[in-house]
Amino acid sequence: SGFASPTQRVLEKNEVACSMLKVKDAFEHLLSFFRPVTCRHKDEQTLLPCHVGEGLNTTECLENKCCPSKSSRKLKCYRPFKDNMQLTLRLLVLVAGGFLILGCLPICCCAFLQRSQCFNPLRRANKEVEQIMRKKRAHNEGFYERFLD
Repeated sequence: SGFASPTQRVLEKNEVACSMLKVKDAFEHLLSFFRPVTCRHKDEQTLLPCHVGEGLNTTECLENKCCPSKSSRKLKCYRPFKDNMQLTLRLLVLVAGGFLILGCLPICCCAFLQRSQCFNPLRRANKEVEQIMRKKRAHNEGFYERFLD
C-alpha cells in the first residue's frame, strides 16, 4: 500500500512534463515580447534561409515561425528580422505603465490610510466625547421611561 503503482508514476511524470511545458511556453511568450520580429524587410537587409529548410510552402513556413517570400526571390522561406520599432514601442508602454502605477500608488495609499482609524487620529473616537454621549443616552432613556410609566 506504501508503493505507487506504475500507472501512478507515469501520471506523475506526465504532470511534471506538462508543468515544464507550461513554464517553457510562458518563457517563450515573455521572450517574444522583448524580442519582436517582423517579416517586412528593407532593401539593405539580406535574407537568410529559414533554419528548417528552403523548399517549404507558405503554410509550413509560417508554422515554423518563418516568413514566406511574396515575390519571386531566391528564397521561398526566410528568417524574420528584429523589429526595433516594435521593441521601442513596447518598452515605452511598459515604462509608462510602470510610472503610472508608481504615480497612483501613493495617492491610493494616502486615501486608504486617511480613512483608517489606526493611522488617522482624527478618525478615532474621543474618550471624553464618548463618555458624554453615554451619559446623555442614559439620561434620555431614563427621562422617556418616566413618561411611559
